[in-house]
Amino acid sequence: MTVASGEGQFGALVPGEAVGDPKEAVVPSDGVTQNPTNPPAPDVGKARMTTASWLALSAVYVLWGSTYLGIRYAIESIPPLSSAALRFSLAGLILLAFLAIRRGPAALRVTRPQLLSAAAVGLLLLLGGNGFVVLSEQYLPTGMSALLVASVPLWIVVWRAVAKDRPNARTLVGVLIGFAGLIVLMRPGHGGAHNYFLGVTLVLVASISWAFGSVASKVWLTPPKDPFVASGYQMVFGGLGCAIAAALHGEHFDPGAITGTSVWATLYLVCFGSLIAFSSYVWLLKNAPISTVSTYAYVNPVVAVALGALFLGEPITVAVVVGGLIVVLGVAVVIATERK
Repeated sequence: MTVASGEGQFGALVPGEAVGDPKEAVVPSDGVTQNPTNPPAPDVGKARMTTASWLALSAVYVLWGSTYLGIRYAIESIPPLSSAALRFSLAGLILLAFLAIRRGPAALRVTRPQLLSAAAVGLLLLLGGNGFVVLSEQYLPTGMSALLVASVPLWIVVWRAVAKDRPNARTLVGVLIGFAGLIVLMRPGHGGAHNYFLGVTLVLVASISWAFGSVASKVWLTPPKDPFVASGYQMVFGGLGCAIAAALHGEHFDPGAITGTSVWATLYLVCFGSLIAFSSYVWLLKNAPISTVSTYAYVNPVVAVALGALFLGEPITVAVVVGGLIVVLGVAVVIATERK
């Protein structure tokens, strides 16, 4: 999941991104705010895909899909939660500084309730969401993590039901299909079953936290209206939360032990995963058909699996293919139904 990520608002967030005003986005990779399951109504439907739109969508496809590989390289020599803390703190501060310079310091002014909401959403999405995904990659192949994260839209439907927004029968069918795929993916295809199930559990907790944060930002909280300002604050608070969690987890961060690979991977996650891909996503929400933009939820896991196999030699087993296809099918049914 990627933050703003992206890895969204009230929809298929990529645990990696951050959330802004739920009326302006769609839930994120490794990581923000987006909403394929409850898209905004405005004139997005009148938008057409231009060359710029396809370039921006390609960036979201590839960059958010690649964040899982980036995380694996980042935690090569940086403790997991410390890595997440660095990534989101840097990305958030850079984004807020850019907004202050571009629009003036007044652009960052928010009310106390909005700031508290941004903090809550940042902790749910980036600590509970992305932070646990990062932890999971110590035990799971990157492609497997991405496929499990693809279940976020399914958990969003569950939380919507809790919020008394009852889904229709077709949506429930999609959820059941998706959960069937999760069961297939939860079967270890190699040794180390204990660590495997620990990794799966971490990703599922991350997905549930990301989904809850997405729904809470729309139903119970009042984040800043500007999605970029909201994401900046969310990333800063999420980064601080990850730093505190890293200390409580007993992580020892030794700058002298960091490899060049981890440094470049972290910079990649900050610049390309959290800033460029998210900016492209927010731009797409206003300039492209939402039905086309939401396809990132299907493409990101495919990109992650392919990159994991190519660069890390991760096996693509029958269970991964079958389980992944079932999860994506379930998500497709949910998103297609919610758009009607």
